[in-house]
Amino acid sequence: QVQLAESGGGLVQAGGSVSLSCAASGGTLNSYAVAWFRQTPEKEREFVAYISRRPGATVYGDSVKGRFSISRDNAKNTVYLQMNSLIVEDTAVYYCAAKPPESYPGHYSAQAVYDYWGQGTQVTVSS
Repeated sequence: QVQLAESGGGLVQAGGSVSLSCAASGGTLNSYAVAWFRQTPEKEREFVAYISRRPGATVYGDSVKGRFSISRDNAKNTVYLQMNSLIVEDTAVYYCAAKPPESYPGHYSAQAVYDYWGQGTQVTVSS
């Protein structure tokens, strides 16, 4: 069973950038499709980005399109989320999640289709 661990969060000024990492242990992350979600106390968990098992297929939530970029390095067993042009509304706890690609094919933005979750990393954007 794969375990996921996010890192890279912190405090950043609006307009700045931060890169998050999702590292896997206990399994090979390249066997899974991976997504990033985020959550604040006021909102439900929100889909941010998705990357298929094979590199090349990515999907982004409307609120982050053009600013965030998801990528994966299968040799390092890690998925990344590069976050640019940050705004205060990006403040949240960011979670990575993984699912086998054959599980719920074509579904990527719903929390329920993901089997494995990390503990989350806080990103705070100051004005």
